[in-house]
Amino acid sequence: MCSMARAETTVQLKNKVGLHARPASLFVQTAKKFRSKIVVRKDDKEADAKSILGVLSLGAEYGHWITIVAEGDDAEEAVQALASLVESRFGEAE
Repeated sequence: MCSMARAETTVQLKNKVGLHARPASLFVQTAKKFRSKIVVRKDDKEADAKSILGVLSLGAEYGHWITIVAEGDDAEEAVQALASLVESRFGEAE
């Protein structure tokens, strides 16, 4: 039995609207590219990173910290891609 790869990182939302509307949609689209199970956490809430309603329900706003956790054979790549998306402010200007 092989053990599942697991990766986790915590990042701060630096884009003006946080994980709402367009950024949440980009986040979910990116998560769906990976086979791993991916969850995103904020405080005591947790959501499926591949569910737009789940991601929006976190109410993650500018300055909030979120934790991205992935389990599966592409977990490391998934976490890196999502963290990079957040770090890039979802492509928003300063």
